[in-house]
Amino acid sequence: MTSFNKKSPLESKELSQPIPSPTRERSKHTGNANDPEKAISTAVNGGDDDELVTWDGEDDPESPYIWSNSRKYSMTALMSLGGLVSTSSASLMAPALNEISMDLGISDTETQLTMSIYLLAFVFGPMIIGPLSELYGRKKIWIFCHAWYIAWNALAPVGKSSGMMVAGRFLSGFGGSVSISISGPTMADMFKADQRGKSYALVTFAPYLGAAIGPLVGGALSEAAGWPWLFWVVSIFDSILITIFAIFTHEPYGPVLLARKSKQLRQATGRDCRTKFERSHPKLSQKLKVSMMRPIKLFFTSPIILILGLLTSYSFAVYVIALTTFSTMWQEDYGLSKTKSSLHYIAIALGSTIGSQATGPLIDIVWARLKAKNDGATAPEYRVPMMVPGIITMPLGLFLYGWAVEKHLHWIVVDVGAALMSGGMMSSSSAMFSYLIDEFAQHSASSNAACRILSNSFAFGFPIFAPSLYEKLGYGWGNSMLAFMYIGLAFPAPWILWRWGSKIRAIGRLE
Repeated sequence: MTSFNKKSPLESKELSQPIPSPTRERSKHTGNANDPEKAISTAVNGGDDDELVTWDGEDDPESPYIWSNSRKYSMTALMSLGGLVSTSSASLMAPALNEISMDLGISDTETQLTMSIYLLAFVFGPMIIGPLSELYGRKKIWIFCHAWYIAWNALAPVGKSSGMMVAGRFLSGFGGSVSISISGPTMADMFKADQRGKSYALVTFAPYLGAAIGPLVGGALSEAAGWPWLFWVVSIFDSILITIFAIFTHEPYGPVLLARKSKQLRQATGRDCRTKFERSHPKLSQKLKVSMMRPIKLFFTSPIILILGLLTSYSFAVYVIALTTFSTMWQEDYGLSKTKSSLHYIAIALGSTIGSQATGPLIDIVWARLKAKNDGATAPEYRVPMMVPGIITMPLGLFLYGWAVEKHLHWIVVDVGAALMSGGMMSSSSAMFSYLIDEFAQHSASSNAACRILSNSFAFGFPIFAPSLYEKLGYGWGNSMLAFMYIGLAFPAPWILWRWGSKIRAIGRLE
């Protein structure tokens, strides 16, 4: 069992500093509180007076941290439903793969490719979407990406052409990747650190269900109406969703709100009012260059991104293998119909829900206790203890699931194993992404994109070789091999992060 008592990272002075947030970053210079231009503070730069636009204190009503709960949670719910669309699309066609293979005239491996290529787009999408959301705001990018998804997802089955299917799946994946790109960072925009675990659990509630519910709905819908309607029904639902989102939500990203504020002040006063980012990168070309290069820079220079990326990528890839092979396993090994085999995805959905929703509040509880224990000091390492339960549970689930199928045990044993596997993956991932958001604060979308490079590369590649893996090793040893690899990779991670996390984070840190 990993111990968190010795050589705590809290002994480091670097960790005694609070995590920066827009509402806490007050200017060192003072302005006139009674002035109508009270959002302006005077900063002296090399002898020149510049007008620096910041929040008007921690209780500025324009700050997303001060928004009403109804505004925050309505946006959280809508983004969660958007994530449901994105993740369900990844696995919606799983029960209909045999039918799709026959209609398109392609092999089983090529059919798996049409399914997993959607996730390949998730490798590249966040690298563009995340930085753009930090430049233009979360709301505009979210709406554009979902509109892009709707169009290409609806076109994918048209004509029942393999070429159109591959192109439609890949391009719709770009739009669909907006959920994993900015949902977590948007929660960090609206909720302070002591609510971050709970808010992340809420926004990922529907997406985590979606990956498992997709095949459940897909099996019934493909039998009733044909597999092309799998795509069209989701596009119709998403069209309704983005209409509601466009009408009822507000932009939550602090720097973009401050940029709007500075523009209004320039027009009203004629003074050169700018935000900190506008001062350092006044031209649009400079802003684009800095924003677009940030994920790549983080990926190659930040070891903490590499560590968390490896952990989340391998666990997510194993999860995707389970999603893509689960229905086929029930049909071939247990002789179930397409619809009945899809019902077993409820086990994966149940595990995902319990893992994510139970872990979220616990992450906040542990964080608050460690903060109180250390006189109000905060650190991303406060998220590490809640990585441990999921890291232990996931391989246990893999062993149980694999050997239950191998020995042809009762279906409930298989489902319990699958639920433990999915619950463990979701639990540990929630804590890891909370750690990531704490560390990178304002650039959480870019850091998330950098971390997802490996995650979705693995998720694309692993399902392609999954059929041959189980064909050669069987489900028992096939899942055991995946579990042993995970143990070797993940078990040392909490101890390493707890003991040396602050030093690792300092390497390649963005200024």
